[in-house]
Amino acid sequence: NTARLFPMRSKSCSSVSTEPNISAVHPANQRPKDRKMKILAIESSCDETAAAVVENGRCVLSSVVATQVEEHKLYGGVVPEIASRRHSEAIVGVVREALERAELTVNDLDAIGVTYAPGLIGALLVGVNFAKGLSLSANLPLIPVHHLRSHIASNYITNPELKPPFLCLVVSGGHTHIIEVTDYTKLRILGKTRDDAAGEAFDKAARAMGMPYPGGIAMDKLAETGNDKAFKLPRPTVDGAPLDFSFSGLKTAVINILHNAEQKGQTVNIADLSASYRKAVVDCLVRNFLHAADETGHKKLVIAGGVSANALLRRRLTEECKRTGRTLYMPDLSLTGDNAAMVGAQAYYEYLAGHTAGMELNACAQRSIDLG
Repeated sequence: NTARLFPMRSKSCSSVSTEPNISAVHPANQRPKDRKMKILAIESSCDETAAAVVENGRCVLSSVVATQVEEHKLYGGVVPEIASRRHSEAIVGVVREALERAELTVNDLDAIGVTYAPGLIGALLVGVNFAKGLSLSANLPLIPVHHLRSHIASNYITNPELKPPFLCLVVSGGHTHIIEVTDYTKLRILGKTRDDAAGEAFDKAARAMGMPYPGGIAMDKLAETGNDKAFKLPRPTVDGAPLDFSFSGLKTAVINILHNAEQKGQTVNIADLSASYRKAVVDCLVRNFLHAADETGHKKLVIAGGVSANALLRRRLTEECKRTGRTLYMPDLSLTGDNAAMVGAQAYYEYLAGHTAGMELNACAQRSIDLG
């Protein structure tokens, strides 16, 4: 019996959602009109094994994350094979803890949501196969969720008043996109990186400067103490595509500075170089994002993804939105990294849109955010 694997009593959430009631989507379930939909969400796209229970896409009843950061630090980055093995070891305990914290059993749930794309294929398969098994044994709907859509949805938790349409800058270790969100499950890519993602550019430059993994976080902290005008670095553009990004040349410029100094026996002030580099990356992000806002006329701007925790990016966009009369929405810092609460938030809206799957669901290492 699946319920015996995760036994606990039920509890309700005090928040009230203004979104459509699930009884209108599946009337056969014969739920009371005031019944709130509880989704168990699972995330395993990279090196965080996470589970959460989310109610009506906005209220987090529990959120549990088992991180592998310390182990991957030994190698300077995520090792896919190790990541998938650790997911296999952690997932049962993480899901059990998420249900216990929410004071629920599997019988109290209405659906299972899971990240199925994009990410490390071995890591994704652990979460997807676990979710499929639980869905089948508990006879619950299975909701496939795109990882980047989940990052955007983290803002629905932090900012309950936020609703589409809006413009979103999604910046993470593997992705940099400007997305027009016209509805919860209808998105359009306006711009994206042609090479390195912003987070990847931060991590690679940080590694070259001798910083520990994860380098982007270490660089952000050190940059706060440096002079961002100490080094002149380029602000790359893409010919004919003003909303697209390119960070590989900027990263190479930093590596050249370090190599030239080493050859000459000179010492580089790493705090100043970090500050200068961070400012150059953020300048590119802000420039293109505001350009997209001007072109589309959106007044609600949203940021999401791991790099949305960057202190300078947050300050700059806050200042620019105040100056231009726009409203900026940012996820709580606790929701910027990979977690399952954001998966549960987006899963609710995917479910309302009728986006469910059967046992044929498979993991997908690469998939565009506009395809779902």
